[in-house]
Amino acid sequence: MSHEERFYDKVGKINGWDFGDLKVFSEGVEWDFVQEVKSRCNQTDMLLDIGTGGGEYLLKLSPSLLLAIGIDLSNEMIKTAKTNLRNSTVSNVRFFQMPAEALQFPNGLFDMVTSRHAPFSSNEVYRVLKAGGLFMTQQVSESDKSNIKKAFGRGQSLDEKDRTLQERYIQELQVAGFSHVQAFEYDATEYYERPEDLLFLLKHTPIVPDFGRDQNDFKVLNEFIETNTTEKGIRTNSKRFLIIAKK
Repeated sequence: MSHEERFYDKVGKINGWDFGDLKVFSEGVEWDFVQEVKSRCNQTDMLLDIGTGGGEYLLKLSPSLLLAIGIDLSNEMIKTAKTNLRNSTVSNVRFFQMPAEALQFPNGLFDMVTSRHAPFSSNEVYRVLKAGGLFMTQQVSESDKSNIKKAFGRGQSLDEKDRTLQERYIQELQVAGFSHVQAFEYDATEYYERPEDLLFLLKHTPIVPDFGRDQNDFKVLNEFIETNTTEKGIRTNSKRFLIIAKK
């Protein structure tokens, strides 16, 4: 298990990934991933979600589908997803612990496969999709939260060229056999209402690796807040890309 996988497993155990109370808003967001997927669903469709986390996204999508299956590498995430499922009225969603590189499903089973902010195997996605099936993924771009990462002098993909991951995924999907691959991106301005909202983000995501490992991190955070506070909130950016690939 990689450092990042251990991080997510630990955090999933601690807080179940409840970002619902965060006071944050964005300007310039060009799509909502759930709505983009929903608009392409049919009620006869079977959908697989890779890296499903706590499964909240699938539970929202479930009325638009015949069956939805969510997988995640983290056992703790799947426990959370199963708890969320039990607490809902949804009956057509299932969750399994499973690696994205070895999907335990037969060829051509799914009408749609999705992955939001999670790695995937292009070859495996292609294999489990029906002919004409659709794969949709939203991912975090390298220049996401750029002012935060620069302030700390470390961060997720800090020294990587923007669009590196996007270009790699497009190439891998084309090599896997997808006939039509489209990519879209946006760079939105994001405002965190309170310092504690930004602190929650840094403690519960790997944007700044090992945030809080020394006291200087909190000094840097305070300086960052002073420098980037506007009347709308504490300013940073949210850069995302969306790939839609047809088999």
